[in-house]
Amino acid sequence: MFKDSTTGLDRILQEAGPVDIDSYLENHAESLADPERPFAAYMRQMFKEKKISQQDVFRRAYIPEQYGYRLIGQTRNTIRRDYILRFCFAGRFNLKETQRALKLYGMSELYSRIPRDAVLMIAFNRGISDIDRVNELLGTHGMEPLMECKHEE
Repeated sequence: MFKDSTTGLDRILQEAGPVDIDSYLENHAESLADPERPFAAYMRQMFKEKKISQQDVFRRAYIPEQYGYRLIGQTRNTIRRDYILRFCFAGRFNLKETQRALKLYGMSELYSRIPRDAVLMIAFNRGISDIDRVNELLGTHGMEPLMECKHEE
């Protein structure tokens, strides 16, 4: 887990100037994400905070374990935003946490003007974490379910 909170780091950066960069990086090294794999660090931190194992997330997300490890660890990439959303639902993320995960992975955040995204946002805001329930909500409104991951791509 990171030593300093994100809010605390944000406050420090509001007051910092260019001359403070080296000091900031040195003093807060334990709180900074791996620049090569920020998504991986974030997801592992979130799973730890929520007291849920990666294996449980993969099982609840219906994503094969080996493929899940590769996606979380960023040793394998996907263009399928639904896979990242499955991790977030299965990990019991709220909307803010999900938006951050998508952003760190390099994907577009959920957008309230897109009908399917709006349904997903409501599900996150209401704490609906069961993939089958999310897919039921989508289907009820004539939308595609979260894409399934049955094999390694």
